[in-house]
Amino acid sequence: MKLILLEDVAKVGKAGELVNVSDGFGRNYLLPKKLGIIATAKSMKNLDNIKKAAEDKALRNENMLKATALEIEGTEIQFLRRADENGHLYGSVSDVDIAKELNSKGYEVHKSMIEGDHHIKEIGQYDITVKLAQEISATIKVDIQKEDE
Repeated sequence: MKLILLEDVAKVGKAGELVNVSDGFGRNYLLPKKLGIIATAKSMKNLDNIKKAAEDKALRNENMLKATALEIEGTEIQFLRRADENGHLYGSVSDVDIAKELNSKGYEVHKSMIEGDHHIKEIGQYDITVKLAQEISATIKVDIQKEDE
């Protein structure tokens, strides 16, 4: 089945591309989710318009992610955790904790965007990379302090 992709689809193609996919994948996944349209003579005439719209959308999305990266860059978040006398945490600070804290500050960050060691188990300060897109990332500071008991 030949389709014109309306959105980027991982391992299939980018928006505006003409791709050949299996009938079942096209009929059961791409078409119902409006990720592509069937390549007919009429839609092929609009291929240039579809490509331009996809490029414009990608550019807007990239600019939005770059602005978000500039906002997030250098943000400091702090956690108070129970720890022993050597500074070892009784639990850990995970990518989920970091993402929740960033979300509470108004940034839309998913746990999968947090790179590096996923479980911090020591008191201290850490530089953590938040990867918003393929080539767009920001570094935040995570400060973990001992909770007073």
